[in-house]
Amino acid sequence: MSKISNVITMMELLSTGKKYSISELSYILEVTPRMVRCYKEELEKAGIYIDSLKGKYGGYVLNYNIRVPKRRFKAKDYKIIDDYIKIESDKRKKEELILLKDKIRGIYVGSNNEAIELNLKDENVKKYNILNRAIKERKKVKIEYYSYNHGITSRIIEPADMFYFRDGWYCAANCLLRGDMRHFELKRISKIELLNEIF
Repeated sequence: MSKISNVITMMELLSTGKKYSISELSYILEVTPRMVRCYKEELEKAGIYIDSLKGKYGGYVLNYNIRVPKRRFKAKDYKIIDDYIKIESDKRKKEELILLKDKIRGIYVGSNNEAIELNLKDENVKKYNILNRAIKERKKVKIEYYSYNHGITSRIIEPADMFYFRDGWYCAANCLLRGDMRHFELKRISKIELLNEIF
């Protein structure tokens, strides 16, 4: 994407109120962390001031509302891409189309309404909403999680961010059981409970 397009996309992402780390923005925009800092400077030159949070859960956040043109993709847009994937006979091109679809979802999916529109199963919508609330309110969450190596374990997590990868939603969170950051796939969470404990 062009520099202008990347700056607009970064502004659009931050306008949702979510916090993004420099590395996350770098990955989404497919540029270096240095370029992400340059985009922040460009936005601030235009009068759009972005807060920088330091520490373990640091990153960029936009703490006020700005008017951003909506470029969100709808379910029918993904269906068009799916139709092209189905008819594409070249294996390499098909893989590129699938990757493109994942990239588009990763950039443009963010709000609860979009999660429902993109046909998340009902149980995953509930998990998605609870985890998003926990991120905003900085509350701990108790989950039962299926791991391929350890089966089902009970954990208390401190959610930091939600992201979409391949065909599933994940929550990046500090896991108190493991004492480290982990990525939890929503479909492998069997039970979830929002706790009143703040972190």
